[in-house]
Amino acid sequence: MAIVVNMPRLSDTMEEGTVAKWLKQVGDVISEGDILAEIETDKATMEFESFNEGTLLHIGIQEGDAAPVDALLAIIGEKGEDISALLSGGAPAAQEASEASVAEAAAPAATTAPATPTTASTLPEGVIVVNMPRLSDTMEEGTVATWLKKVGDVIEEGDILAEIETDKATMEFESFNAGTLLHIGIQEGEAAPVDSLLAIIGPNGADISAALNPVSAPAAATTVASAPVAANEAAVTPVATPATKAPVAPVAAEKTSVQTGRIFASPLAKKLAKEKGISLSEVKGSGAQGRIVKIDIERFTPVAAQAASATSAAPASTQAPLLAAGEEHFTEVKNSQMRKVIAKRLGESKFSAPHYYLTVEIAMDNAMASRAQINNLPDTKVSFNDMVLKASAMALKKHPQVNTTWQGDTTRFNSHVHMGVAVAVPDGLVVPVVRFADQQSLSQIGAAVKDLAGKARDKKLTPAEMEGSTFTVSNLGMFGIQEFTSIINQPNSAILSVGAIVQKPVVKGGAVVVGNTMKVTLACDHRTVDGATAAAFLQTLQAFLENPVTMLA
Repeated sequence: MAIVVNMPRLSDTMEEGTVAKWLKQVGDVISEGDILAEIETDKATMEFESFNEGTLLHIGIQEGDAAPVDALLAIIGEKGEDISALLSGGAPAAQEASEASVAEAAAPAATTAPATPTTASTLPEGVIVVNMPRLSDTMEEGTVATWLKKVGDVIEEGDILAEIETDKATMEFESFNAGTLLHIGIQEGEAAPVDSLLAIIGPNGADISAALNPVSAPAAATTVASAPVAANEAAVTPVATPATKAPVAPVAAEKTSVQTGRIFASPLAKKLAKEKGISLSEVKGSGAQGRIVKIDIERFTPVAAQAASATSAAPASTQAPLLAAGEEHFTEVKNSQMRKVIAKRLGESKFSAPHYYLTVEIAMDNAMASRAQINNLPDTKVSFNDMVLKASAMALKKHPQVNTTWQGDTTRFNSHVHMGVAVAVPDGLVVPVVRFADQQSLSQIGAAVKDLAGKARDKKLTPAEMEGSTFTVSNLGMFGIQEFTSIINQPNSAILSVGAIVQKPVVKGGAVVVGNTMKVTLACDHRTVDGATAAAFLQTLQAFLENPVTMLA
């Protein structure tokens, strides 16, 4: 079924975009993650990636032309598919859930908005309505993870208002307005559609009743339609580093009473502590003046505190209920945006791609010796996982059939090798991507993985850092798991599951000796990778890991 791709809103102030350049032409085969066009916004020229696969059937906006947000940009579907109904303003009966809503060709469809929008003309001077932004083409709603400002706080341009969880990552919401935070429209933990009223900023004491009780407006009007208001909207920027985006004084000064003491903690730290059942009184804060921040909760490991907490009083919300014998009890926890997307994507992969699995046991004695020698070098640190990534990348170059994407009528052979690295996070699983892994040294791969894994654990990954993989590695060896299978991370054709290195009796030269082995299991999409091809790939991978010096040749 054909998919209509609309002009995206790439910033909260964007009202229209200009197609600077098309990188695909009508008739080209499109894969998920391909760059369709370069779009010039009110802030920058950005690459626009496709979230769909198929053939580019129609281009709705030519190079150099400008069009409003949600205008028909392109149509992607099956080669030869009839799209006359879409071009005449009709819409298919059903549409991919991962795509923005279909816009009529003659006029752009409005994005999801409050039932009765507020026009700029009804707002007092200086009052700004900030809406939930659409941060990706697949985003339909966002969840406020935490507010870093509260009603009454003075806001400076560049202050972080809140952390917003999308379907891809948690991102800081940065204000481009100066004023007072007059109203919060979406509470922590709540989800709301794109364009819902998120906050109101303006002069202290300003009347915001018009924004809270909007009157009906002409269909063409939007929540922030006039230029003076749009120019002062808030925008979301990916997090650079935790240290450079620390909350300012109003947040640091916030206190909460826990047990018998008064403890400094950020709102997000409180929320995570409650979810994990951690008493804040047991956590040492690393923030200013000992303030507890998110990273303190994520790194908290109770040791002696576990025994103490078993007998000491704790907040009622963190205690497991006392049940009588035979009494049933359950607790429902709202699924995060990340968990819902993981469920959707893995379900689609498992039920659409015919999986099969091949396992090989690799002798790791030489790899262990080589790693020890490498790590003796100054300022060098590589892990066994880094060695697996490097070996996999080099094996993919020798077996390009494994580095492919199924596209229905065609199979895409990727000449580049972008390695996805599965990383467990508190809310589920993310897969940051090490680009051009075959061209990087072991130490470069190690540094890249360390950086991406740290961002993943801190929820600082940008969508761009999680897109474009051609092959994925999932490693549970550090948990003692010796062998397991994984679901393919589409649009990849394969994923490698890496187990623990175990010491065991092995036969060498006709004698039984102590050896170190590791099992890896390759899950393949049988539509693109045949069994013999997968077996040959594993043989090459095994050869690289059993003789690491060959990876340096």
